[in-house]
Amino acid sequence: MLTKRIIPCLDIKDGRCVKGVQFENIRDAGDPVELAKWYAQQGADELVFLDITATNEGRKTFAELVRDIARHIDIPFTVGGGIGAVEDVEVLLQNGADKVSINSSAIKNPQLVEELARHFGSQCVTVAIDTKYTDASGWKVYTRAGTIETEHATIDWARKVVDLGAGEILLTSMNNDGTKAGFALDITKAVSEAVSVPVIASGGAGTMQHFADAFQLANADAALAASLFHFRELDIPDLKHFLKTQGVDERI
Repeated sequence: MLTKRIIPCLDIKDGRCVKGVQFENIRDAGDPVELAKWYAQQGADELVFLDITATNEGRKTFAELVRDIARHIDIPFTVGGGIGAVEDVEVLLQNGADKVSINSSAIKNPQLVEELARHFGSQCVTVAIDTKYTDASGWKVYTRAGTIETEHATIDWARKVVDLGAGEILLTSMNNDGTKAGFALDITKAVSEAVSVPVIASGGAGTMQHFADAFQLANADAALAASLFHFRELDIPDLKHFLKTQGVDERI
């Protein structure tokens, strides 16, 4: 059995790490290079970098910032934001990324998932799914930094991108994001059971028990958090020790 992973997330805007609540009310969270160094020292299993405004601003991800971060860490590094072609991925990999994450571009052009998997291997391709529950629509996929609802039901979309070659799903509940009320266990479990690739739970972490719940109740393979780590409300070594006491097979 694969060990569970703890993944800090750097949401980047204007070269700074930021964090919001339910994708709104963005506030500064620090220097991304310094945070990345800290997380590598703390024992994070991986690091995710998401340039959250690249798509809406119609530009590419900050390759130079990606390179600066990669120089200071020795853990797997996933980068997303503004990726729309094979050439974009080549630039990021050349600058130190190990994997890429695509979201809006996959919705706009699903064949991009297949193309990237063919060129770089499925293990290099993470599809990020921003999902939101409403009474009217159930769990639906949202695009362009969570601003536009699509016609895709979340579970169906997850299955589709995996069939196209995605090697991992990064599932963020917009309802839970930044609330610290816990991960969306129902949709996380449903997606985990629907696909054959690892699922990263994202959105809502507030306590150590929330991570244990994501692993034990929702079958997530990894759990991602941002503000909880950025503002030192929870240290990764303490979290890993707790998970070990709860019977979660975790890297120490």
